[in-house]
Amino acid sequence: MNINPTQMADWEIADHFEKNMLKISEIGKKLRLTEDELLPFGHYMGKIDYQSVLERHKNTKNGKYITVTSITPTPLGEGKSTTTIGLLQGLGKRGKKVAAAIRQPSGGPTMGTKGSAAGGGLSQCIPLTQYSLGFTGDINAVTNAHNLAMTALTARMQHERNYDDETLLRLSKKSRLNIDPKRINIGFVIDFCCQSLRNIIIGLGGAKDGFTMESHFDISVASEIMGILAICNDLKDMRERMGKIIVAYDKYGKPVTTRDLQVDGAMTAWLVDAIKPNIIQSLEGQPVFVHAGPFANISVGQNSIIADKVSLKLNDYHITESGFGADIGYEKMWNLKCHYSKLAPDAVVIVATVRALKSHGGAPEFVAGRPMPEEYKHENIEYVEKGTQNLLHHINIVKQSGIKPVVCINAFVADTQAEIAKIKELCEKDGVRVAVSNHWAEGGNGALELADAVIDACEDKNSFTPLYQWDMPITDRIHTIAKNVYGAGAVEIAPAAKEKIAEFEKQYDTKELGLCMVKTSLSLSDNPKLKGVPKDWTLKIRDVRYYGGAGFVVPVSGDISLMPGTGSNPAFTKIDVNTETGKVYGIF
Repeated sequence: MNINPTQMADWEIADHFEKNMLKISEIGKKLRLTEDELLPFGHYMGKIDYQSVLERHKNTKNGKYITVTSITPTPLGEGKSTTTIGLLQGLGKRGKKVAAAIRQPSGGPTMGTKGSAAGGGLSQCIPLTQYSLGFTGDINAVTNAHNLAMTALTARMQHERNYDDETLLRLSKKSRLNIDPKRINIGFVIDFCCQSLRNIIIGLGGAKDGFTMESHFDISVASEIMGILAICNDLKDMRERMGKIIVAYDKYGKPVTTRDLQVDGAMTAWLVDAIKPNIIQSLEGQPVFVHAGPFANISVGQNSIIADKVSLKLNDYHITESGFGADIGYEKMWNLKCHYSKLAPDAVVIVATVRALKSHGGAPEFVAGRPMPEEYKHENIEYVEKGTQNLLHHINIVKQSGIKPVVCINAFVADTQAEIAKIKELCEKDGVRVAVSNHWAEGGNGALELADAVIDACEDKNSFTPLYQWDMPITDRIHTIAKNVYGAGAVEIAPAAKEKIAEFEKQYDTKELGLCMVKTSLSLSDNPKLKGVPKDWTLKIRDVRYYGGAGFVVPVSGDISLMPGTGSNPAFTKIDVNTETGKVYGIF
């Protein structure tokens, strides 16, 4: 069968390749895993005993470390996951021993507008359905661990309200925590985009029905626990962090943690299997690690440190992905993930599309799920040239880290040679490598130019350096990121946020805390409507949160929610099941 991705949906392409998919045991052999190190999860998915692999390869030299980021994306995304898989396949065609690591898709986007995160066309990973719908249960484990903490908190508040000190101690052997119901630090989580759960009232009914108060839901992948899964180095590290999660404050302003609730051990128990990296395959049979979750705009948005460390020991090249643009995903890899892992990338790929550059150059705004405006279907060099300023800004972000990036023009069918030539001209003038990649349409064969550019880039000497030192005050770090990464002219921090920063710096050793910014992914600024490279704008920090377990200070900018919403034309309307075969169709 001749596969033409312009005439087939991603799920149809995946269905075709899945008929000849390698068994997970064959993928394990490619990685030279022992029988005990590969933990099969059915025929085509598995988990890896990372401790055994790292111990066995403790003296093995790491392979080359590559990360894929992008320009400021449109609502449809610019194909980072597709490019990650395409580059994997291209390096495979060049005879390299290579694997990739991506993040597990959230049920929110999969059932919402953006769809799954498996890649697309002839550069995707399989099995698509299992990967997109629950996978091996990691997000479910994060959800349960998080909601267990909220269950423990609300039960404790109810019992402290209903019993005096003596009765409470006799019934539960616990002293009163004096939790302040107006200073609750967490809510519940669910792995869907459900805007109606952003603000709720719980505990309605009688004294036995819980503590009545305002609460909320966030999306599961925004949970602090997902951040811990991404940045922890092993189970011991995870267990220690799990007890430091602040769930509330008492009436005297003292933090109440999961350890105070004596729930941290049970929370960790939910994650004993989730901490083990998952393994599947590309359409062309290369290993693909999947671990931790997406959303770098509201979380750390990186695949796990554990998956990277394992793959770097097992392969000559390892490709990872940083969510959204370089201002968000790469900045967090650069200054958070690499700090925790003590690893440094050898090469960075910035994905750009003609479509997105037209958007940043002034073409009419388009909405996911609605017809594309005509301006995106025809050649327009002026839009592309103006929009390339956004790409050049992201190139400069990566250069500040001491690495000269490779620009990947992720080719679309409607792109013209003149438009591509203009992008190449402007990027080469800026002194960076540029590769045009047709991996979506041609798989690994279409990514050979990109693979060659990345191989060359990995041999360059770089001077990878953090943007700031962690002993810098929190406010100074915010200003540094705002100016040097986002291009802001000024920073305005709300009075309440300033008070929180002062409180954090008084209570904690901030030299041990990373800065995890929350900002829209659709603009370099905090306003999603400002395209291109906004000038003379002010970054407004309206709130600052503290994640004690992950070790993050989290400044929140603009009007952004940790619970995204579902639009009017969601993906779930196209998904169904063949009742005779049980085959799911419609996932994209």
